[in-house]
Amino acid sequence: MRSNLKSIRTNKGFTQEELAQKVGISRQSIYAIESGKFNPSILLALKIAYVLETSLYDLFELDNTDWE
Repeated sequence: MRSNLKSIRTNKGFTQEELAQKVGISRQSIYAIESGKFNPSILLALKIAYVLETSLYDLFELDNTDWE
């Protein structure tokens, strides 16, 4: 899964810390999602999408290796 979180977050004017506080996680977790080291739960992904006023489809992209 590929994350578009960093580009969407910066376009919306949020720092990692600000977004983390809004969704109730650590800044390190936001960094891990952005760098592809951590896949968020559905609930967390929905919270992030809600705060950033975007869709899950825009926030995360699947590629064919995700099905294997």
